[in-house]
Amino acid sequence: MADTHVPKRARDLPAPLWDAVDRADVVVHAGDWADVPLLDALEQRAKRLIALYGNNDGPALRARLPETARAELAGLRVAVIHETGPAAGRERRCATLFADSDVLFFGHSHIPWDTTAPSGLRLLNPGSPTDRRRQPYATFLTAEIKDGGLSAVELHRIGG
Repeated sequence: MADTHVPKRARDLPAPLWDAVDRADVVVHAGDWADVPLLDALEQRAKRLIALYGNNDGPALRARLPETARAELAGLRVAVIHETGPAAGRERRCATLFADSDVLFFGHSHIPWDTTAPSGLRLLNPGSPTDRRRQPYATFLTAEIKDGGLSAVELHRIGG
């Protein structure tokens, strides 16, 4: 997930996302929380949380979270960043910056994104579960790791 903006855009995460959090082995949040209580709640409910701060996150969140996060999950090298810059040239730019990663999760735009750079880097943006902006639906992503790669990547629509 990314760009939750709780409580500014919603009072809480939607129930389908909380259900996914409860089922997940790992939860990724790509920034723009807006306030600390959601971080506290996710730290309590998630089996493992990989998270960072976004451009709308203030000093309290920045004190607890990094600007970039990296992890290895069952052989998959994961990187997380909030902002990647303009869509034009994103794959090339990110493939250079994250050459040591297999997948890059990012946020900021609130626009779901799923592409693969020529280098093989998979770029995923889950959109926003609480602030759809110009998108038809609020969204989040789920994925499975199998044989060191991503499988079953699914964009979930909320409401509509």
